[in-house]
Amino acid sequence: MSIFLHLMPRSTQLTTCLSPAVYKMVRLLGFEVQNNVDIISLLDEDNRVCWDPICEKVSYFPSGEGLDYAESVRKLGPLCDAVHTHFLSLSNEKYQEAFHDWFQWTNNCEVFHNALCSLESLDGTKISLHLMKMISCLEHSLGDVYLIIGKDYPFLLRDLLASNELAKIFGQTVMDVLRIFLGSPQGLNLRNILWHGFVSPHEIPHKYCSMLLLLTTGLGQLLQSWLSNTGMSLVRRPYFVFKNLQDMAVFPDLNEDVLSIAESLIEKSRFVLSHMVPFWSEAITAFRQGRYADCSICLLPQLETGLRLIFTTVNECPDRMLTAKSTSLYTTFDEILAKLLSDGSHNLLPYNLGESAMEFLWDILNHQEGPRVRDHLSHGEIQLCEFPKEFAVELLGFSITLLHKHHEQDSYDKECIAVLYPIIDVVGSYQSRFHPIALVQKEVLQCCESFQKWDLLPFPSLCNPSENKEIQDNMDPAVTFYSETEQILSLLHLQGMTCFTTEDCSSWLQTDKWFVSMTELCRRRISNLFCPRLVLEAVGVLRKVSTQCHQVSNNIVTTSQLRYEQWQNRTLRSRQRQNYQRLLYSIRSLSPVLRLIMTIVIVDLHNIHSISEKTHLEYQKYLKHLKSLLQYSENMTTCTSPEKNRWDETIQMTSRIIVKIETFIKGNKIVTRFKIWHMIQTFGK
Repeated sequence: MSIFLHLMPRSTQLTTCLSPAVYKMVRLLGFEVQNNVDIISLLDEDNRVCWDPICEKVSYFPSGEGLDYAESVRKLGPLCDAVHTHFLSLSNEKYQEAFHDWFQWTNNCEVFHNALCSLESLDGTKISLHLMKMISCLEHSLGDVYLIIGKDYPFLLRDLLASNELAKIFGQTVMDVLRIFLGSPQGLNLRNILWHGFVSPHEIPHKYCSMLLLLTTGLGQLLQSWLSNTGMSLVRRPYFVFKNLQDMAVFPDLNEDVLSIAESLIEKSRFVLSHMVPFWSEAITAFRQGRYADCSICLLPQLETGLRLIFTTVNECPDRMLTAKSTSLYTTFDEILAKLLSDGSHNLLPYNLGESAMEFLWDILNHQEGPRVRDHLSHGEIQLCEFPKEFAVELLGFSITLLHKHHEQDSYDKECIAVLYPIIDVVGSYQSRFHPIALVQKEVLQCCESFQKWDLLPFPSLCNPSENKEIQDNMDPAVTFYSETEQILSLLHLQGMTCFTTEDCSSWLQTDKWFVSMTELCRRRISNLFCPRLVLEAVGVLRKVSTQCHQVSNNIVTTSQLRYEQWQNRTLRSRQRQNYQRLLYSIRSLSPVLRLIMTIVIVDLHNIHSISEKTHLEYQKYLKHLKSLLQYSENMTTCTSPEKNRWDETIQMTSRIIVKIETFIKGNKIVTRFKIWHMIQTFGK
């Protein structure tokens, strides 16, 4: 389903995304008082910040209701002017000599050093970019300071700045100064209006960047004094490191042809507000220059702004393009990508973007095991100099597809479309990598690949038949298990769960047909947007089952290889030889059952949305069944570990779980409602 979208022409678009109240706060209040302030009153001869004249400008309501943000901004304006004039008068050498030591506590001296060059350039885009970087670095550093005496670090900057822990270290009035500039929607709120894409480059007064530099040095000085007096030390948290970059590397590398077309799209696309063009241009420039963190920092707020434009258009709420008086009314990614609007009606943006584009956005922004790049960048959790090119490619590639989607069609030639097609095609076919359902598919596939290794394990001829007597005196469990798994597969077949024939049941689990079928099911799309809680609960248990079974397989492979080597070297004692023989027999016995469990996991996963058809009692029965599989797999992980090697117990547990599986399938009345057969048509072929 799609919605035909008419975005407003560039000529009629908004010229600001700041509401009148916020515009007044950011652009006007700090300029109303025109007093001359001598920098000597703010910085002593040793370049130490004099906090008293700064804190004296902080105003409070007489009624005791807290900070008077408007009056505080008005009074602080002349101080910001003085600081800005002073910094512009310094050479780069004098600037670093005066303040280098006081930036050390941020662990990002280079970010604060380079800010002076941006100020001198008078380029609003570069100054805004540096402000975003400085604020994120400052937030991360304040979090480190908080943890010196506190626990449970606040996620939001506004909560961090309002914490008692930081007030004890820096002083309450000092923290109120920071709240005026960064930490409240009632103040300048520089952090949010920049990182959420509400403010354009020309709307941020340059003097606020200078003032933030001064405040950062002053905080460093206060922290040094406090640490010296208390004997405590600052411990820096490790930075976030992107893992499994290969999972996100879906776009081809962006060559000069693509970048040139992107630059032309920026000027034509209705996805870009005209006053935001400089941010987009800076993102392309940064990518060309290998400044991948800068590229991403410029793109993320503009991606949010463009999606907000679509959101407000399709949902007919144009007023939501503006900042608001309360954070609860800000239209950010959280609401833009949600299923429902605040009034309970359906958000129409997902229908406009399409499922694949929505899955990409959820992958990079929201899923807990995904990169969550905006959160990590904006909260200062990524070392900027180590930001990977691969991720900048993903962000820019996706952004280019949105630029292209909303450009004037008549103004584009076929050659340009041919250049962009590989990028556009990626978005059209994208499948989630980090949704819990996708993670189960990935885990099951890895488990199946591990099972394939069992057939390649070395299997020595047993040198002394008498050592086999204890095993030979009992029925070979492999024969029993093969028979019982065949019966369960037949039950599944009769209830419409699979489409292989009853003749296949006797051999399918032990052939390559099983692995081929499982591989395809693990790669096939399963709808995952806006899954209800019950679905996610069941998916969570299925994932734990597959993870534990994978560990069981790894245990068996590792132990088998080690014991074979010891067997060949004749270093196994008698008891160890017997245990090794039990392991070899167990491999034959456990193989069909573990493969059966993985088959059930992936079949259940493709049927997961049928949970909504179940009654509460039926769902609880199903969940109890999944938890029995989980308990079995957890116990198997323990028994097959190198420290335990309790192979007789594995056979006993496996015998019991087969009975439970068969009992559940026979008694599961609802199973006939499952319509999995068309999803697994490759089974048995």
